[in-house]
Amino acid sequence: MSFAILFFLLPVGAIIAWWLSQQRLMSKPWLEVGAIDEVSDRGVSSLPAATIGLGVFLAVVSSLFALFISAYFMRMQVADWVQLPAPKLLWFNTGALILSSVALQYAYVAARRGRMEGVGDGLILGGLFALTFVAGQLLAWRQLNAAGYFLAANPGNAFFYLFTGVHGLHLLGGLVALAMTADKVWRGFELNHVRLSVRLCAVYWHLLLALWLVLFSLLTPWVGDFVVICRGLLT
Repeated sequence: MSFAILFFLLPVGAIIAWWLSQQRLMSKPWLEVGAIDEVSDRGVSSLPAATIGLGVFLAVVSSLFALFISAYFMRMQVADWVQLPAPKLLWFNTGALILSSVALQYAYVAARRGRMEGVGDGLILGGLFALTFVAGQLLAWRQLNAAGYFLAANPGNAFFYLFTGVHGLHLLGGLVALAMTADKVWRGFELNHVRLSVRLCAVYWHLLLALWLVLFSLLTPWVGDFVVICRGLLT
């Protein structure tokens, strides 16, 4: 199952590494040519602490989910595994999260172009779609409980609630940061004071979307069927 970990970590790690490289995290200011002020502006000292912190946090979150996914594949090989049927509502929730990520990207583009109204609209839409996603996930839990798919009934059920619950908690944490950023916009802060926050929110949302797409593909029944086929070929 180490292949499963590498399969998940490599693309996510590559994205994070590329993003950090765009922040000039690995730059060497003592080798830069130019005036001292210019070098300071271009060098690593100008990198906001929030950007570095988010990069580290994204790496930790990706590693956490990679471990969860590895344990998921390992547990699927046990004979008592029963794949939980994914509620159709998850498709609607996935669409809501995609729209939320698109709205945050719209807000970031508006911030780059100096359009404060677009920033506010993007943040509001992104937050509403994110709340729709969270509400949809809770409704999916209720549907599963009503159908008898309880947390302790089967390991497959437990992993479903684990994946969706941990992902939802990370999304709720992002909503707190999103609300703080939107509050700055509503209070009339200058664009320079909110541009970085909007950018970090967009990056965080894109990662949550990528994580959810991976989890969603794992929670659909075809993954369980694929493991059963592989198990039959190996025995």
